[in-house]
Amino acid sequence: MSELRQLVRLSSILVLTMLLSRQSNADVGTGGHYDPPYTPTACFGYDPLQFPSSFLFAAAGEGIWDNGAACGRQYWVRCISADRPKTCNPAQLVQVRIVDRALSAVSRSSSDRATIVLSKTAFEAIANPSASSVNVEFVQVCSDQEDTLEAKQSRVWETKLIPFLLRVYI
Repeated sequence: MSELRQLVRLSSILVLTMLLSRQSNADVGTGGHYDPPYTPTACFGYDPLQFPSSFLFAAAGEGIWDNGAACGRQYWVRCISADRPKTCNPAQLVQVRIVDRALSAVSRSSSDRATIVLSKTAFEAIANPSASSVNVEFVQVCSDQEDTLEAKQSRVWETKLIPFLLRVYI
């Protein structure tokens, strides 16, 4: 094998090793789901505009509620494991908006003390809906009001989402 070919191979292995050994910036917790009715919510009351048209939203568990500061935050969420095999769809992730507090939601969560309680639509996208609770990995989408949209997307992509997606697809 030529020296150039060996160098390219060694460089590829080194880069791959660096990418795979990087720690994820995602948090890990439990995810549950809840069904309609969803209003009123602790964040926005009866306002119908609080719900994304995709119906991908969630209620914050006490661990991320932050005295109401979680309202409006957005998270990337994916299922990583469950009690029963083949419950998760680990290649699927959803972006949800926090619209409620799980503890005071009108509808009861499928799982007490869940970190994040997903709408029925969001939960079904990442896991088998017959499961009451799954283990999830989640990353907050940047929401710094002073930044431009492009700066926010760039920072999230570079600091959190790339390592998160690498864990999903590698």
